[in-house]
Amino acid sequence: MVQYYWYPGFQQQQQMQMPATPPQIPASDGGRPPFREQSYIENILRLNRGKPGVFHFSFEHAIEPGKNTLAIPGMVEAAGRDHVILSTAAGKRYLIPMIYFDYAEFNEELNYFNQQPM
Repeated sequence: MVQYYWYPGFQQQQQMQMPATPPQIPASDGGRPPFREQSYIENILRLNRGKPGVFHFSFEHAIEPGKNTLAIPGMVEAAGRDHVILSTAAGKRYLIPMIYFDYAEFNEELNYFNQQPM
């Protein structure tokens, strides 16, 4: 816990709230199904790293009217929860927040998660 304001009794409260022994993590999985990768866009882009495509983005605010879209021909280098890193054939790299991502076009089959039930 982060203390944002000075409070004289803060340290005493912290000491009283701490359990005597750390919580134990059960050895079994508790009957839960095994972990399955989720089909979020960033995971799908990561599965297809290095495949050439055209990536389309749109921006709410543009410097020039009517110039609020961007299409980048290139390939995915990395993708995170909130961003994608693209590289082009010319060696240029883009780091773009996923909130601007619209869609991607590929000319080959994409890798995707196993669709078989577990």
